[in-house]
Amino acid sequence: QVQLVESGGGLAQPGGSLRLSCAASGFTFRTYAMSWARQAPGKGLEWVSSIYYDDSVTGYADSVKGRFTISRDNAKNTVYLQMNSLKPEDTGLYYCMRGTWPSTYRGQGTQVTVSS
Repeated sequence: QVQLVESGGGLAQPGGSLRLSCAASGFTFRTYAMSWARQAPGKGLEWVSSIYYDDSVTGYADSVKGRFTISRDNAKNTVYLQMNSLKPEDTGLYYCMRGTWPSTYRGQGTQVTVSS
């Protein structure tokens, strides 16, 4: 079955960085686009970024463009989200998702808190 396990969340100061990872299994990773989404406290799920199966195309929400970078390693079945210049409004539960937005398959999430 499809399994997506996120890691790398934690507490960061404004202006700081975190790198999220998502280990995928149960499907042919290299043939699927992958995405990240987040849910802030009291708000709905928001798309953050997506990457094509072959790394040829990436997309970002306006709120993170220029600060976040999505990447993948098909040999390791892993997708990453490098988050720089973090802001308090980036706080939330970050989910890895199989495919483009929206997707049925997502992991359990990893918490990111940006606070001084």
